[in-house]
Amino acid sequence: MKFSKKCRYGLRALIDLSANSGNDHIVLGSIAERNGISPQYLEQVFASLRRAGIVKGIKGSQGGYRLNADPKEITVATILEALDGSYQIDDEEIPEDSHGHGIGASIQEMVIDQVNGQLDRLLRGITLDDLKKRYLDHREYSQDMYYI
Repeated sequence: MKFSKKCRYGLRALIDLSANSGNDHIVLGSIAERNGISPQYLEQVFASLRRAGIVKGIKGSQGGYRLNADPKEITVATILEALDGSYQIDDEEIPEDSHGHGIGASIQEMVIDQVNGQLDRLLRGITLDDLKKRYLDHREYSQDMYYI
């Protein structure tokens, strides 16, 4: 599994949106500026998130984006699937001959199926709310640091 830039930026932007919006709409430009992401690229990311129903966009002077559900209901798995499709390792190509078939089946069952199962449990167990809370904890902790 490769964690794409689109997924990284999407997660970063959604954490920012969740932490800073309350019930207000947030303009993508402000999210882009706070996170050092190109506004044009972020627009593409949010188009995917909007199609998946994760965010809702409002046009106009009071427009922007907001989450379309409670952050406790949005899992990392849902976000990654919306941005890049399946995040799981592709199945092993199993050859037809008898010797290669057993090897391929062994790899599929003992490695790929196990990794995909653990990955799925992990990513479905982490919500946007969990990420937001961790971010807010880090932000609060870093503001309390004093250097001499």
